[in-house]
Amino acid sequence: MDLNQLTIWEAHEGLKAKKFSSEDLTNACIKRARERNPEVNAFVEITEDFALEQARLVDKDGAAGPLSGIPIGIKDLFSVKGYETTAGSKILKGYKPPFDATAVAKLREAGAVFLGRTNMDEFACGSSTEHSCYGNTKNPCDLERVPGGSSGGSAAAVADMMCIGAIGTDTGGSIRQPVSLCGSTGLKPTYGRVSRFGVIAMASSWDTVGPFGKDVKDLALMLQVMAGNDKRDSTTPERPVPDYMAALDKNVKGLKIGIPKEYFGEGVEDETRDMVMNAVRSLEKQGAILQEVSLPMTKYALAVYYVSMPAELSANLARYDGIRFGIKPSEDGSDLEEYYRNVRGEGFGDEIKRRIMIGTYVLSAGYYDAYYKKAQEVRTKIIDDFNRVFEEVDVLCGPVSPYPAFKFGENLADPLKMYMADVLTIPASTAGLPAASVPCGMSSGGLPIGFQVIGRQFDEENVLRVGDSVCDMNKF
Repeated sequence: MDLNQLTIWEAHEGLKAKKFSSEDLTNACIKRARERNPEVNAFVEITEDFALEQARLVDKDGAAGPLSGIPIGIKDLFSVKGYETTAGSKILKGYKPPFDATAVAKLREAGAVFLGRTNMDEFACGSSTEHSCYGNTKNPCDLERVPGGSSGGSAAAVADMMCIGAIGTDTGGSIRQPVSLCGSTGLKPTYGRVSRFGVIAMASSWDTVGPFGKDVKDLALMLQVMAGNDKRDSTTPERPVPDYMAALDKNVKGLKIGIPKEYFGEGVEDETRDMVMNAVRSLEKQGAILQEVSLPMTKYALAVYYVSMPAELSANLARYDGIRFGIKPSEDGSDLEEYYRNVRGEGFGDEIKRRIMIGTYVLSAGYYDAYYKKAQEVRTKIIDDFNRVFEEVDVLCGPVSPYPAFKFGENLADPLKMYMADVLTIPASTAGLPAASVPCGMSSGGLPIGFQVIGRQFDEENVLRVGDSVCDMNKF
């Protein structure tokens, strides 16, 4: 097995036993990225010199924790001190943050090696990584198909063995959906479990930071490092971080698993439904207790998201004016208003402009109560729905995506069809719940199908525990 194919734990064990060095491991990832990235376009920048410098430092001092000397990819909206961060947008070209995001700082302190920036939909707006100023990322399982989004670069880089692990964000499904389509594993932690400080904002009451890995153990190791309170992010509670690895030592016997009937209904392809139910039945054979449940408010989650998210996005993107940082327009214009129009017209892509217009509309006088306020009220009812069900079961299981990876351009002409790609991931995001995606098999067309596990707030342990059991049963 080539070094770049190792999981985080396998790589850590090899480093600890001095079977190879971090420089060897990093060079193996760089070699793979050089070979494959021109085709896949998972990385928008491979920081070879920086990565090798970090690796040599680990080799000199010795690998300490499990992430020490491990090459990871970083989604292009995490601030990394002194390195360009653009959120996949022309408007931020040339911007180099003077500080690290908290998640990046924690990974740096743990000795992780930063391999480079991974591609993404512009400002994390998209489900296919077709909305990046750096061009499309391709699905390593089929280069004619999308990798999912918005963290498509991170998912593709891990699935294609260009890095050992990666980090990204999940606002409405941007970790879970791409790992489902690419065949890797990913976790959206509870909202606030990982600090968002230094992460370029999309929708502030939805954005969540999480890990990508080759198995569930990778996710537990990365979350262990990144989770915790941060005084610079008021949404992170002063709550102890449990031992996530210990949760993987437990089996699923006696665990109550809810099967939401709404997650297996209209729009979910038969093959996806059958594959997920096979995994569910495997959990039952291991002693889990299955119970069908209903989440009737689920049908409103997509509408809530596409009112609330663009509203928050439009407010967050108002700061990009081409004056303090980022690009300057080709023409200044005659006044400040025209300058803004020019810089935003040139800097923002079509999908961003669409969402800004929707968001500004629902926040405008006369429409705020009818749209934004109503969406917030329905969001509360969706949260109540989950709270009620979690009085009866420990976790919920279902598909991640209604279908496997689709072809490039297939949904671009129909934004509503594209938005439906997140119909099964958005409900958990609406309620701020932890949720993981793990592979549970391959379609007849040879494409990965993902299995979603949703837990109570701050119960990542049970989510990882169930995900690990599914992963072990369905290695492919």
